[in-house]
Amino acid sequence: MKVILPVAGTGTRLRPFTLSLPKCLLPIAGNTLIDHIIASYSALSVSEQIFITGYKGELVEDFIRQRDFKNARSVRQRNPQGLGEAISLCLPYLTDDEPVLIILGDTLFDADLSFLEMEKENVLMTRKVEDPRRFGVAVTDATGHITKLVEKPQTYVSNEALVGIYYIQDVAELRASLEKLIREDIRTRNEYQLTDALQMMVESGCKFRTASIRSWLDCGTAETFLKTNAKILSEMETQDTSRFERSQIIQPCHIADSAVIRNSVVGPNVSVGPEVVIENSRVADTVISERTLLIDSEISHSIFGGDSEVKGFKGSLLLGDHSKVISGVL
Repeated sequence: MKVILPVAGTGTRLRPFTLSLPKCLLPIAGNTLIDHIIASYSALSVSEQIFITGYKGELVEDFIRQRDFKNARSVRQRNPQGLGEAISLCLPYLTDDEPVLIILGDTLFDADLSFLEMEKENVLMTRKVEDPRRFGVAVTDATGHITKLVEKPQTYVSNEALVGIYYIQDVAELRASLEKLIREDIRTRNEYQLTDALQMMVESGCKFRTASIRSWLDCGTAETFLKTNAKILSEMETQDTSRFERSQIIQPCHIADSAVIRNSVVGPNVSVGPEVVIENSRVADTVISERTLLIDSEISHSIFGGDSEVKGFKGSLLLGDHSKVISGVL
């Protein structure tokens, strides 16, 4: 199968952290967000990965080169007009006899996707939510097959929210629906929606069923980003932290091998990037990017961009790259 990863978003709700990085490359629990997503389908036989880039796309392309993928390409979405338009850009690289797995590149999840290796139907992964008005939802019949897809319904039709994982066996029908969507300028909220193309497929007789994920980890805001970081850390193996001088590490944490920690208390729920230096400080519930210096501070519920410096500060911060906070003055 082929995997499509739309990673063109700007991540505006995470600014200034995303001013210099696309959201998919943000560090979380010792890796980038997109690395965690790629790991989720590592058990599948994938012939090609197609990254749809946009904002800071050159950095995603650098990431692809650095990872030395043997089966990856990037497609640039230069004038974003919705997810349907983004997926349509990949059509030249798809074949009608090979299934496609589409995974949105800005949300993490806990799901076993190995069953897709033998799957014969189209599958949309879902999770039941309390407020379906924020999501695309699937309406199903008694057999679990989808009868209707609705984008952000304002009146209740279903609480099975689409989580951004779409497995398509009927690639020819997907192609036809996306081409019709754009040819006839069919838009919802002024965008070409993938949900609308999938609904066309349902109406044309394509069989879709739903499958549930175990959990859905939001990374859209600083608050949810930090909660997701904590959740992933809690499921990772505990590192040996005996090397840190006169310091206490409260698990769960992930600390890069090249980080230096002296006379500090770090944790819980802290991710520390490469070449970070923490001295005479306390830090909890925080993500610290590479080459950041944290001295004489008490930090919690914070996100630090790379190459930053914080001295003598007590509280919470959301910093972009190359930021400096000295004695509480930005």
